[in-house]
Amino acid sequence: MQINPTSAHNDAAAYLAALAYAERRALHSFFDQHVIEDDTRGYIAIDEGDYGALPMALIDRVVHTVPGGMSDEF
Repeated sequence: MQINPTSAHNDAAAYLAALAYAERRALHSFFDQHVIEDDTRGYIAIDEGDYGALPMALIDRVVHTVPGGMSDEF
């Protein structure tokens, strides 16, 4: 028997991969990491610091946010 992956499985795998990347990156960033729904790749992770103020087109596609783990307040 051959099992073919479904698009739901691919979406879940892409989401979990983007989430894991965002969580790892957040540990070493002052900025929030966002998991964004992407039309071609399913989900991607972006660093808010790379974009400054996020444009509304990106904000509308945010599905999860991981807060930045670094703080410059001591």
